[in-house]
Amino acid sequence: MTTSSTRDVLDAIQAPDATAADFAAMPLPASYRAVTVHKDEAGMFAGLATRDKDPRKSLHLDEVPVPELGPGEALVAVMASSVNYNSVWTSIFEPVSTFAFLERYGRTSPLAARHDLPYHVIGSDLAGVVLRTGTGVNRWRPGDRVVAHCLSVELESADGHDDTMLDPEQRIWGFETNFGGLAEIALVKANQLMPKPAHLTWEEAASPGLVNSTAYRQLVSRNGADMKQGDNVLIWGASGGLGSYATQFALAGGANPVCVVSSPQKAEICRRMGAEAVIDRSAEGYRFWKDDQHQDLREWKRFGARIRELTGGEDVDIVFEHPGRETFGASVYVARKGGTIVTCASTSGYTHEYDNRYLWMSLKRIVGSHFANYREAWEANRLIAKGKIHPTLSRTYRLEDTGQAAYDVHRNLHQGKVGVLALAPREGLGVTDPELRARHLPAINRFKDA
Repeated sequence: MTTSSTRDVLDAIQAPDATAADFAAMPLPASYRAVTVHKDEAGMFAGLATRDKDPRKSLHLDEVPVPELGPGEALVAVMASSVNYNSVWTSIFEPVSTFAFLERYGRTSPLAARHDLPYHVIGSDLAGVVLRTGTGVNRWRPGDRVVAHCLSVELESADGHDDTMLDPEQRIWGFETNFGGLAEIALVKANQLMPKPAHLTWEEAASPGLVNSTAYRQLVSRNGADMKQGDNVLIWGASGGLGSYATQFALAGGANPVCVVSSPQKAEICRRMGAEAVIDRSAEGYRFWKDDQHQDLREWKRFGARIRELTGGEDVDIVFEHPGRETFGASVYVARKGGTIVTCASTSGYTHEYDNRYLWMSLKRIVGSHFANYREAWEANRLIAKGKIHPTLSRTYRLEDTGQAAYDVHRNLHQGKVGVLALAPREGLGVTDPELRARHLPAINRFKDA
């Protein structure tokens, strides 16, 4: 339910004849509803195991003031957003409280000091409508339908001008900055904005952003694995938020995905996407760790043999890594000689252990990959807009139920991505190209139907 302060915004968005001038003339609300964590609760889970920390206890739905708009920025009315794993990390205050990020950012300039608040508006995805743009913004106007990628950069250092991900002041919006997308209004830099795919609903359009761009850089970009036709690609969590896009990119790019999942239901989703080589690691009983200190080489070998059964005797050229500690030793082992292990995130633990003999003596590479630069995010969104890659939305929650959505992601109870409605009063709104949608509807609904 929107508040009276944002109802006029929603009415304008839903009006079929609203113009850019109408949006520019509309008064901004003084406040909006937002999903937050509170600084004075950062220690609330002290002493608990990670699994026992409950996002439903730490995430709040608050009414907060609209932030000041700065040069090069935009205020966006958020119709829908989604939950990423960084929202889970924020909600359980791991590996550190995100208020440390906000404090550090706040010290960099008077304008950045806006972000250092006793509450943190979280969320790194959105689909919505531009309400205002700051000075110096020429590409975007009020009323534009947009999605946002989550890379926030300052670009005052030369280091960021070849690859903006290398900017020393690179941050992830809604995680390392404030005023994120799990809210009715968000503050972004204008160079985070991209056109909303016209054939998707608001919640569908909001769901790919972070994970789609991350998977594109990690797997397709020359900054990542630089995948080519014919490559065998091992994809961990192939039906999950990241892996489902990696699977699609592999299939669309002429590669051969070897999909690793944890249930028959998730295996079936991979087959619906078009994958033929699927490993249900739970059914096949892989246990890469004998105990907390020792990994099991025999299990690595058994896993490698299973992969070769599925690839006609070939090892994998690329391993798409993100679970981290639990799987990393096996990932290094099963990559072919000269192969690449490309890693982002570490959802099972940040301390990776592997046998270096299988890296150095076989000339393998480990490549670190983190989100994507603007060009990579733009290309990934362009593929969504053309219907070449499809959203993997499985379920949508109300804004007030974001805690439950984050809990489900934390406990791996979800498939693909979970969306969150912000200003959108219900699912199914926002489509402006029904013909393109009709051509791809089975693929769009693949994860919902599952």
